[in-house]
Amino acid sequence: MEYSGDEFDVIVVGAGVMGSSTAYQTAKRGQKTLLLEQFDFLHHRGSSHGESRTIRATYPEDYYTPLVLESYKLWQQAESEIGYNVYFKANQLDMALANDKFLLAIVESCRKNSVAFSVMNRDQLHQEFSGRVMIPEDWVGVVTEHGGVIKPTKAVSMFQTLALQNGAVLRDNMEVKGVERDGVRGGVWVSTAKGERFWGKKCVVTVGAWTTKLVKTVGGIELPIKPLETTVCYWRIKEGHEGAFAIGGDFPTFASYGNPYIYGTPSLEYPGLIKVAVHGGYPCDPDKRPWGPGNPLAPLKEWIEGMFSGVVDSGGPVATQLCMYSMTPDEDFVIDFLGGEFGKDVVVGGGFSGHGFKMSPVVGRILADLALTGEAEGVELKHFRMARFQENPKGNAKDFL
Repeated sequence: MEYSGDEFDVIVVGAGVMGSSTAYQTAKRGQKTLLLEQFDFLHHRGSSHGESRTIRATYPEDYYTPLVLESYKLWQQAESEIGYNVYFKANQLDMALANDKFLLAIVESCRKNSVAFSVMNRDQLHQEFSGRVMIPEDWVGVVTEHGGVIKPTKAVSMFQTLALQNGAVLRDNMEVKGVERDGVRGGVWVSTAKGERFWGKKCVVTVGAWTTKLVKTVGGIELPIKPLETTVCYWRIKEGHEGAFAIGGDFPTFASYGNPYIYGTPSLEYPGLIKVAVHGGYPCDPDKRPWGPGNPLAPLKEWIEGMFSGVVDSGGPVATQLCMYSMTPDEDFVIDFLGGEFGKDVVVGGGFSGHGFKMSPVVGRILADLALTGEAEGVELKHFRMARFQENPKGNAKDFL
């Protein structure tokens, strides 16, 4: 196979938000960077498209909160470089039964990470949000200022534009079929389905729902990252109440830790509609998507009717969008070296489990650190090791589950 193209310091495979953020980071540091995408840039077949993602610092796992807090700063830094906004501020509301282990762990994590919060009962929450949120009598809410909405497609475009401005080479419709070690001079060869080959000192693999397939092909490692198809639902706010639920006011991004786990964002992308959806989905092959039918609607309808006091029409969503999750058994990320014959020359970032988008700026920073220096400054990565699944197929043990 003929060699084509230049040689690079870093080749990033996969141009969703994680890969695009990584390419921005490496290019900004003066590294000759190639970003490859198997489909069109900004496609809708993975996990990085759409109109909104929640950003929140409230995590029961205390190791995520510092990553989110750093990401807030990195989002704002990237915005200042590009000249437009992708982050829109809001408070965050988490709610559950008063004795729910998940919510109690969130409170403890906030304390540990010095995140200010308020715990409110039903009446206090009703007053805080002027009657717009009505939790059950035996529930409580945790309110923090660290919430908000990220515009995902716009954010991916931002990182790609900044990478390009910093000298990166971007190529789409380039499906990577293999990564091989160069046994003569080190580094790796990345080969595509079109027969093109590129040499890089280092390679970062960020291919979302395709991670399991590519990592098995390249490294022979079986990663338990399960692609899920999930459905995002938009519901109509009844006439006269639209402004009360709009971004920019005091209505929060929110998460409800019942069964099912429900989340949502203020009205932003579609005026008069509010996003409320279930965290989860159905297993699928990312190359043979079912494109539906989506999560059951009955629990969502019941939740909306009770929580929003009839002000949001619970008859059914007026718009839906499909998206992909890449779920690990413990819903923790995979950020690690591929190892084996590749040593530290190939870095893998995957398994973001439906909650990684908000942290994409810091994940890009970490992946760039690992590729360029062999370590990630100021971050404890033991929770994200690939080897944890060999030690325990369920991954990291969690007291609150």
